[in-house]
Amino acid sequence: MQIEQSLRELLWNPEMVVSLPKLVLSLGIAALLGVILGQVYIHFGHSLSNRRLFARNFLLLVVTTTLIISIVRSSLALSLGLVGALSIVRFRAAIKEPEELAFLFLAISIGLGLGAGQALVTIVALVIIFGLIIIRGLFRPGATGQPNLYLTVTSPAAANLGAERILQVLAGVGANANLKRFDQTPESLEAAFLVDFKQVAHLEQFTNQLRALSPEVRVSCLEDRGLVA
Repeated sequence: MQIEQSLRELLWNPEMVVSLPKLVLSLGIAALLGVILGQVYIHFGHSLSNRRLFARNFLLLVVTTTLIISIVRSSLALSLGLVGALSIVRFRAAIKEPEELAFLFLAISIGLGLGAGQALVTIVALVIIFGLIIIRGLFRPGATGQPNLYLTVTSPAAANLGAERILQVLAGVGANANLKRFDQTPESLEAAFLVDFKQVAHLEQFTNQLRALSPEVRVSCLEDRGLVA
């Protein structure tokens, strides 16, 4: 009997029942805004990491933050308990670029606003922020012809394949490139470029021409905006 009463008090709290529809609505809005934030980051972000993979975290982060704030906002004891619980959590994932951290803060801010019951303010502020991000992406200098691949070329030093020669090969296949890093040792050479390839075929032509100059050359690519066939 006592167990049944305890379960009823645990699962059928009148205050909880009243606030449940509001919580469900907040979580639904949080999920939608998390998805939209991910799409904005994918299409208008500048990070060289895999933005599609990183953007998957936004949905879970926004919804989780909304849930946490919705639970603790009306209880000082729960708020203090949350501080104690989070103090034992260690987030050790490497943040490679400041832009990633900025979008993570934005995702947390969405969750804080929705969890605190400030849905209208949160949505209006988010529309303004998205507008600024989109305008920056559309009208930034050189918005057209932006690099779509992060290209690294590694070659033995004996091949005498310098940065200037690599740039000439890139230009020969119709690619625009900017040299970002150049490391040379007595044994090897490594050069990193931001490259704008128009088609996959141009990348294949570039690789074949490089290997004709140096069979031991190694080419690696990291997606930025991707390529079309």
